[in-house]
Amino acid sequence: MQAIASSAGATVALTTSSELSGISSRLGENPELARLKVIATDLLGSQLAMADATLRDASCQVVVPSPDTLAFLQYTSGSTGKPKGVMVSHGNLLHNLEILKLAFGHSDKTVGVNWLPLFHDMGLIGKVLEPLYVGLPCIHMSPVAFGQKPIRWLQAISRYQGTISGGPSFAYDLCVNKITPEEKATLDLSSWEVAFNGAEPVRSSTLERFSSAFADCGFRKEAFYPCYGMAEATLLVSGGVTRETPVLIEVSGSSLERNLVVTSNGETGDKREIVSCGRAWLDEKIAIVDPESLTQCPDNQVGEIWVSSSSVAMGYWRKPEQTEETFKAYLADTGEGPFLRTGDLGFLQDGELFVTGRLKDLIIIRGRNYYPQDIESTVEQSHPSLRENCSAAFSVDVDSDIVLVVVGEVERRYLKGLNVEQVAKSIQKAVSQEHMLNVYGVALLRVGSIPKTSSGKIQRRACQKGFLEGTLNVVGSWTLTDMTKIKQPIFTSTDSFMATGTATAADISNKRASELIDWLRDYGEKRIDSQLIDERRCIPPYIVLDFGNRGLLGMQVEEQYGGLALKNQDTVRVIEQLAVKPILSQWDRKHCGFYTN
Repeated sequence: MQAIASSAGATVALTTSSELSGISSRLGENPELARLKVIATDLLGSQLAMADATLRDASCQVVVPSPDTLAFLQYTSGSTGKPKGVMVSHGNLLHNLEILKLAFGHSDKTVGVNWLPLFHDMGLIGKVLEPLYVGLPCIHMSPVAFGQKPIRWLQAISRYQGTISGGPSFAYDLCVNKITPEEKATLDLSSWEVAFNGAEPVRSSTLERFSSAFADCGFRKEAFYPCYGMAEATLLVSGGVTRETPVLIEVSGSSLERNLVVTSNGETGDKREIVSCGRAWLDEKIAIVDPESLTQCPDNQVGEIWVSSSSVAMGYWRKPEQTEETFKAYLADTGEGPFLRTGDLGFLQDGELFVTGRLKDLIIIRGRNYYPQDIESTVEQSHPSLRENCSAAFSVDVDSDIVLVVVGEVERRYLKGLNVEQVAKSIQKAVSQEHMLNVYGVALLRVGSIPKTSSGKIQRRACQKGFLEGTLNVVGSWTLTDMTKIKQPIFTSTDSFMATGTATAADISNKRASELIDWLRDYGEKRIDSQLIDERRCIPPYIVLDFGNRGLLGMQVEEQYGGLALKNQDTVRVIEQLAVKPILSQWDRKHCGFYTN
């Protein structure tokens, strides 16, 4: 509150008469907030009635705003830094409200149900302004009421036959974990047509668990509506098609670490399921851009999500440099713009946007990219004492080495007699098997103490700062004492024999070469046009970039330096494939008589 009041230059605080005395005294304890004039809004009516009629008429002015007039400051959640005031205009609001109307398919039969806080964009714009804009009813309940008993949310949908309602992933997980079979028997969720999920990220496991848990209550999986949005774009950026099953794709996790999107070959250990967050609406354009070169990425590459739309706000309040950097980006190769740089990573496939993580939260160790939410999911499943959606993964610098640290809350019932070393070893084993990483440190926290934003997002930077400064509410901690283990690479999680520690360097090299050959075959079919290369007498730069990102330029380089550490025989196998399959494209094989279906 202090940071926001100071940034906005606020002079008045609005509250209710029941909270007035408590709020005034608490604000008075802080010099920055003590200067605010506190007004109880529920007393304004009687005060105005007693005022002189002439003064009352003089004080009431009708203001007609233009589309460019500032409507309000919408403060960012602060998940990766201090909250910033986003300048939302009336034009931004009207454009985004129209997007919401089209994307969610609102009609005269739509009934909204909401528990989301009204100080958050999803609650204020999505569940107060949107119903007013469209002219539809919306039933509201307190966020506290939902948090205390999640069943109340679903009871409200059942009672009022709500057709649209939603929230972040944690809300759906909470319902699965807390609602009893007896309570489920009283619910009728058959009217629920749009269950929007706007968390970062939308997890396929959440969709599956909730759909399965409440299928007998009439809930249909097609009702799930994954979407993506942010304060800087007013609210919604992308969303899918209502009443259709969410789009999921399975990609190779090891390729994703190199910013490449490669379809999974089916091996469980290397598979990552990613949920589509829909597509652009109206005049909106979404581009995937290399955050370093500021050039547009090819279709099979992960990059920063850039957005151009009439919903993109005017900038940050009193922050011209950050406004220029974030809201006025241009593509270096084409000059197209301006775009909003979201700071989020993702890729486009068939017009669908897939969000993979946040640029600032990305963990880079030994030249590889790791998404913290993937590691956190693994951690939370590694031991029953760890709370869901209450962990953070981040990197720290120890003796010039970048290492992984994990912090997470412990369920209250496990605190007595907590075996910290056992929990830490479970985390270490799971992370090493799933992500090829050693964990340097583990901090176990008390319930409700992990730093989060007001909208429930984990503040990973605050967790990192608290870990380094020793200010986290820790109930137990563990640190790796043998730093040589950090320097030893864990080669692959796709090998089942790695879990038992029986893999040899030759086994690992053979496996990696086979995976690379599979990738080359797929890449050659889809991305290499040898006829065009022959005509132009040059290789397109993206091919060299893709080969480098996939490791082809460092096949025999040691793992610790970012290479693949292939043996001579396996390197020759890859080179043979490189010479035959990709260069001999589908066009060549068809016209040379070697084409096969």
